[in-house]
Amino acid sequence: MNDYAFELRDVVHERQKRMVLHHITLKLRAGRPTCLIGSSGSGKTSFLRLLNRLESPVSGEILFKGQPIEQYPVRQLRTRVGFAFQAPAMFEGTVTDNLLMAARFANGKITQSDRDRVSEALALADLNDSYADRDADQLSGGERQRVALARTLMSKPEVLLLDEPTSALDPKSGARLVDALKKLAHAGVTVIMATHRLEEGEVLGGDTIVFEAGRVVEHREARPDATSEVTHV
Repeated sequence: MNDYAFELRDVVHERQKRMVLHHITLKLRAGRPTCLIGSSGSGKTSFLRLLNRLESPVSGEILFKGQPIEQYPVRQLRTRVGFAFQAPAMFEGTVTDNLLMAARFANGKITQSDRDRVSEALALADLNDSYADRDADQLSGGERQRVALARTLMSKPEVLLLDEPTSALDPKSGARLVDALKKLAHAGVTVIMATHRLEEGEVLGGDTIVFEAGRVVEHREARPDATSEVTHV
């Protein structure tokens, strides 16, 4: 097994001819949570989108599990590397319909096993079974974020990318969600979460990467003894 989920080698990314990521070189450890810290516009979301091939760098190389990321078929990659967006779109229908749509995308069909997993996925996202039959269009912003997380978890991804997952949640709900993510990380899922709240990274544990104006300015790797090794870039 490769010790790293992702490896980036001198990655440069531009959007509308403006550089948004500057020569990023780092490794993200598999099976460990990683928190991306930075203010709005610092490059966190662009970084996440590269890991899911929603965007491609203009130069440099990205490896997933030791292989160039472009060698993976997009559908296979996005099943293995799930992405929960900050402002997720809901499909027409119920919450269950939305979750099963993810299963259809991953497998090309919906099985009884997928239907049985709906309750588990909702629970992992801090939602009870009463949400299963709710109209997805009637959900609040915070509820949409949690349903989007449950939808992403339906495919049992190896890696879970999250873009500001608590931004629309009240502090209590946000804390419960971070705790749920911590449990997923302990179960072996590689959780990579972008946030501007340093305290969430501290609760999640694991490694921390600090972004500033499209650059990685600090990479802190947690050690088993709970100390950290800090690399300033």
